[in-house]
Amino acid sequence: MERQELKKELDATLDARRELGPEYEAALVDSFVDKIHTQVRRRLAEERLATARGDAPAGSSADGGAFGERFGFAIITLVLAIPLTAIAATQAHLTGLVVSWAGIVAVNFAHATKRLPRRHPDDHPA
Repeated sequence: MERQELKKELDATLDARRELGPEYEAALVDSFVDKIHTQVRRRLAEERLATARGDAPAGSSADGGAFGERFGFAIITLVLAIPLTAIAATQAHLTGLVVSWAGIVAVNFAHATKRLPRRHPDDHPA
C-alpha cells in the first residue's frame, strides 16, 4: 500500500466512523490496523527475501536500514495515534489522552532503543 493508498484508506475509515457513529469505531480501527499490519509484514518479508538473496534494498546500508526501520515504525505509530487519540479523548477525556500518548511514546522509545542485530560484511546466507 503506497502512501496515497494509505491516506485514502484512513480517510475512508474516518468517513465511515462519522457515518456509522461511535459504536462501530473499534471495529473500524481494528480493520485499519489489520490493513497496516498486513502491509508492514509484506514489506518486511520482501526486505528479508532481498537480503537473503544478497540484493540490497534501496537505502539499506548498515546504518540506513536501521534508520529506515525506526523512521517507518515512528510514522506508523503516528498514523495509528490519530484514531487512538480520538477514541481515548472521547471515552476517557484527558486521562485517556494522557494514557494513550504515554503508551505511544513508550512503544516508540522501546523500539528506538532496542539493539538491532548487525551482520558482518563477510556473512553470507548459506
